Amino acid sequence: MSGSLTGKVAFVAGASRGIGATVAAALAREGAAVAVAARSEQEGKVPGTIHAVADRITSAGGRALAVSCDVTSEESVEAAVAATVSEFGGIDILINMASVYLRKPFDEMRAEDWDAVINVDLRAAFLCAMAAAPHMRRRGGGRIVNFSDWLSKSGRPRYRGFLPYYVAKAGVIALTEALALELAPDNVLVNAIAPGPIVAPPGTTDDELKAVERATPLGRWGGEREIAKTVLALLDSDFITGETIRVDGGRHVN
Repeated sequence: MSGSLTGKVAFVAGASRGIGATVAAALAREGAAVAVAARSEQEGKVPGTIHAVADRITSAGGRALAVSCDVTSEESVEAAVAATVSEFGGIDILINMASVYLRKPFDEMRAEDWDAVINVDLRAAFLCAMAAAPHMRRRGGGRIVNFSDWLSKSGRPRYRGFLPYYVAKAGVIALTEALALELAPDNVLVNAIAPGPIVAPPGTTDDELKAVERATPLGRWGGEREIAKTVLALLDSDFITGETIRVDGGRHVN
């Protein structure tokens, strides 16, 4: 561990697998104590759960806590944050990574489909920030990193069938800017990351993989580590706030 985050406490919402787990591990390697939070139905000592992620961190010499949290529930979020504060003494860093990615034609969509995406991809980030901010104030400041999407950052809904996802991720950018303004007097810096082709979704065909590579100026998928590196860079800054950074290999300029 290099120790740049030694003494800091991070709450990572949506860290049960994939990019979230990679980010949690990166924070731990830098010395942060990490609360790994995800929905209760993902609990259990099996690969890909918050317990497995926390176990890998502690096995590597870090400090981690697996926290059951339904990010769409105000009460559940508050309880998860309270458990983190009880275990580690406070919260300095909030990483809002919880996300759902629903594809459905507009004519087949129902109100519950809209709610399911908006509640996780946008409302949850607000709930987590609302619960964590008071604890950051008590520690003299903090960092919040939200997650949007390269399409929403570019203002170009290129693909049909993702209406609530696109709107939610656009809302995350607005939330990030508004929170940055609201929390600046408390030295809480708020930024967002807008990933592009980082990791291919399950079921992606070889032809689809190659099509994305051709459409990306750097000619490749980024990989989970690129997101972790960007998170760490934002945490290191003392003067970037209200910004949304695309990590997309130049996909938005093609």
